[in-house]
Amino acid sequence: MFDLNLTDEQNALVQTAREFARKEIAPVAGHLDEEGKFPAEICRKAFELGLLNFEIPEAYGGLGLSCLTHSLLLEEISWACAGVNTTLAGNMLGAMPLLIAGTEAQRQKYFGMLLGGDGKGGPIYCAYACSEPDAGSDVAGMRTRVEKKGDGYLLNGQKRWITNGGVASFFTTFATFDPKLKHKGITAFVVDASTPGVKIGKKENKMGQRSSLTNDVIYEDVFVPKESLIGEEGGGFKVAMKTFDRSRPWIAAGAAGLIKRSLDECKAYALERKTFGVPIATHQAVQFMLAEMAIAYETTRLLYMKAAWMVDSGKLDSVVSSIAKAYGADAAMRVSTDAVQIFGGYGYTREYPVEKLMRDAKLLQIYEGTSQIQRIVIARNLLTEK
Repeated sequence: MFDLNLTDEQNALVQTAREFARKEIAPVAGHLDEEGKFPAEICRKAFELGLLNFEIPEAYGGLGLSCLTHSLLLEEISWACAGVNTTLAGNMLGAMPLLIAGTEAQRQKYFGMLLGGDGKGGPIYCAYACSEPDAGSDVAGMRTRVEKKGDGYLLNGQKRWITNGGVASFFTTFATFDPKLKHKGITAFVVDASTPGVKIGKKENKMGQRSSLTNDVIYEDVFVPKESLIGEEGGGFKVAMKTFDRSRPWIAAGAAGLIKRSLDECKAYALERKTFGVPIATHQAVQFMLAEMAIAYETTRLLYMKAAWMVDSGKLDSVVSSIAKAYGADAAMRVSTDAVQIFGGYGYTREYPVEKLMRDAKLLQIYEGTSQIQRIVIARNLLTEK
């Protein structure tokens, strides 16, 4: 049964994430954004607290958190900084194909690496390498090639927009035996970053979420043994889609955190800022905008909780995940834009955090399937259901 009551354990974890977000992330989020700096120290502290690698099962030494609990924590982190949230969630995104279709040996090795850290008390990172210069939401259009070579495979191609790409120790990556085969040719692999021929390309200079490191990853005659195959040959597209179904509630949760931060900032400012001799909170136009923010937050939170609950209940439904992602992303963009409006001229400066919230929100409508792609998924399912 879908239950909105959190367990004692969930409440305790949420409180831990909330305190961490407010004490460790929020005070430095502006600086990280300004410098486009990877949040290494924050990640180290998060690793120490267990706020990383959330859903790795207990059988491998992980916390084994549910998708719902994971999402609740990401909401708190995103309240402080959506870019840091993307960085921390990136590890679980990279690990998800192994959780979905990896062999026992792969899980033992790579989950062990993530949980063991760098040997100096800090984390190691992994990355999900699917998008390409000409294949983002159109996963079936990828051109990174794989061919059989001896007792393994040879990879050649370029990946783009890869979160944590510049710091990852391994990649769960996707390639095709033949672009003409579309989705039927796509196959998934796990590739160590130290493998000869793996190169890290340019770092993207992004508009928002600038504390999240985004790089190209290039494969030049990269040989991977057959043990690196995730699932079966030609089964990579299904792995990619199942990964997105599992991860889209996380995006919606991040949107909820950003919406809540926008509302909190606007409420405090509206009660303090005066025009025409009274606080702007007394103006009905501002009140309506605040009310819309509250509606957007509650709706987004309910949607991501339902989507995550369905994942945890074994009722994985791409439509529900797509609805949560599309609505949450669009709501975050709308709310953060209104937040800048409420702050007026001040909102357009970097003196206040709302302009960063607006820039950060835009990416939610783009990565892991654009808002338009989500609507295609929703519409196709509506038109084919009996």
